[in-house]
Amino acid sequence: MAQLIMIIDDEEGVRALLTDALKLAGFETVAAADAMIAQTMLRTIKPDLLIVDVNMPLMDGFEFIERIRNNGDNTPALMLSARADRADITRGLTLGADDYVTKPLHGLDELILRIKAILRRSSFSQETPTTFSCGPITLDEASHRVTFNGEVVDLSPTEFRLLHVLLESNGRVLSKSYLLEEVWGINFETETTVVDTYISYLRKKLHHDGFEAIRTVRGVGFQLLLEKK
Repeated sequence: MAQLIMIIDDEEGVRALLTDALKLAGFETVAAADAMIAQTMLRTIKPDLLIVDVNMPLMDGFEFIERIRNNGDNTPALMLSARADRADITRGLTLGADDYVTKPLHGLDELILRIKAILRRSSFSQETPTTFSCGPITLDEASHRVTFNGEVVDLSPTEFRLLHVLLESNGRVLSKSYLLEEVWGINFETETTVVDTYISYLRKKLHHDGFEAIRTVRGVGFQLLLEKK
């Protein structure tokens, strides 16, 4: 069954362009002309991914992402915006977007690749589910659940995948480029700070009670310490 993508953009031309490109790539699509309409649609439609424009009337993309995340909706989301300021990109990712792409769209190939990468990491194979532990942290692939001292920790799909990769590393130092490819599917040169941003999210949620296992190795990458030092 084809995966369903919801396009949320107030520009009719952009909606039409994305609909055609996504259908050619094998996806099904639904579209909403603004975030208010999209919120209503999400009550009955469960898409696999959201493409969200930032500049929209009534409710902008930032507020939309913040609202659905606060309501417990972790549907993967890619933000589109003509605003390429680092502060806007950081804000979008901080609110819970999985990627941020700037307009105008000079080529749709990269956008499709980014969409596929988001979908891949949000539903990575669980054919042989495993449980990983590190101190008070336990990650269960089968239930897609993370706990800290037995208490469930609410992680987004991207945060879950990043923690999974860190736990799989068995204490090895992982470079930013490795994490970008494994978690985000990005295997080209980029100045993105998305790895640092999501590492900070994990630390906020998992560094408690003296437990601080996610270590930065300056100039190299990140490491999950298997034992508290």
